[in-house]
Amino acid sequence: MTETAIPSLYEWVGNAETFSQLIEVFYDKAVADALLNPLFNHMPAQHRQHVAEWFAEIFGGPNVYSAPYEAGEGAHHHMITAHLDLGITEEQRKRWVQLMSDAADDVHLPADPEFRSAFVAYVEWGTRMALMFSKPGMKAPLHEPMPYWGWGERPPYV
Repeated sequence: MTETAIPSLYEWVGNAETFSQLIEVFYDKAVADALLNPLFNHMPAQHRQHVAEWFAEIFGGPNVYSAPYEAGEGAHHHMITAHLDLGITEEQRKRWVQLMSDAADDVHLPADPEFRSAFVAYVEWGTRMALMFSKPGMKAPLHEPMPYWGWGERPPYV
């Protein structure tokens, strides 16, 4: 009996282009949403691509997002810093989760329960980190390692 290599979540999704589509659809929804618009309407044009690179990397894709930060304070530190003092509310966090889930459906991310469980686990973790670090007075820890997300408890059903 031979072992089959378990693909990364990135490989399961397909490629970086899929993550770019996901983030484009999500940001279009966020900008159009009255609750999230104040957080997203001022983002520079390249921001969407940076977030797509972040998502691709944390799910096992190439280190395109983190490469520029390897010699400095780190990619995760940079991401945390971007959320400082934003004052994100729990209601906004929940809407972010819902719109990201809707965007995942819209771009046809894999719908199998194992993938979606891992995807939603990251989205929950990430939004809760953003909520925490957006509070007044929070500081971004230096040299925080880049998070990488995998299948969790259940590998993909093949």
